[in-house]
Amino acid sequence: MKQNITPQAPGGTGDNGGRHASVRGRRAKIVTLVREQGFMAIGTLAETFGVTPQTIRRDINALTDQGLLQRHHGGAGPMLSTENVDYTNRKILCLREKQIIAQLVARHIPPRSSLFINMGTTNEEVAKALTRHDRLRVITNNLNVAKTLSSNDGLEVIVAGGVVRHKDGGIVGESTIEFIRQFKVDFGIIGISGVDMDGTLLDFDYREVTAARSIIDNSRKVFLVTDHSKFGRNAMVRLGNIKEVDAMFTDETPPAELVEVMRLNGVELYVAK
Repeated sequence: MKQNITPQAPGGTGDNGGRHASVRGRRAKIVTLVREQGFMAIGTLAETFGVTPQTIRRDINALTDQGLLQRHHGGAGPMLSTENVDYTNRKILCLREKQIIAQLVARHIPPRSSLFINMGTTNEEVAKALTRHDRLRVITNNLNVAKTLSSNDGLEVIVAGGVVRHKDGGIVGESTIEFIRQFKVDFGIIGISGVDMDGTLLDFDYREVTAARSIIDNSRKVFLVTDHSKFGRNAMVRLGNIKEVDAMFTDETPPAELVEVMRLNGVELYVAK
């Protein structure tokens, strides 16, 4: 069984760090309560956490923007499983977290490696972190990844054919799948929209899932890159299960239930701080 590895965070947190952690902890508990209850009123949440209704409204607005809750009159309900947050907002949500995850992933990609990188804003940060690597051969169905990596003439970038999605530069379709299947690479780097507590990997677009599935099947090692907001997040399309990846790279330790699923299936955990 592979060892779970969690790099330590640098020491020192000041008052601002403590307040930030407190807000983040409260919001995580709000998400859990709403998912369990189906709907929670603002007044009930304010009483539960001992804060003002205005504070809860700010929390709900922030969690709605992250795609974790659905805002309703007087309260909040679970996020719908059929629609993702739009690409412009996804690029800035948890940006710092995505950047530190990307830096950690990049340290695990040796020179002269071959790899797939699929769609997703976290993967685009991984591409930025890889621009100073040497002699990589990268196959991608993400035009933003291809553009980023092409800035280094020491990297070979191969772009899959298919239909370009205008909203995010992703490339999808049957020809994309057939193209990916021609290769067998060292590393497959995939993102995801949601990770259920039983380890199920979830996304919103079945065409994107089909491409990611092909990457998993044609990579010797699979790295899942995801920030903490995806833990327990709902989406309607099943990609597979966490047991099919070799390592997860994230910014916070997942809930204990998910960590146990990973431990039982030998999935390495890397937490960037």
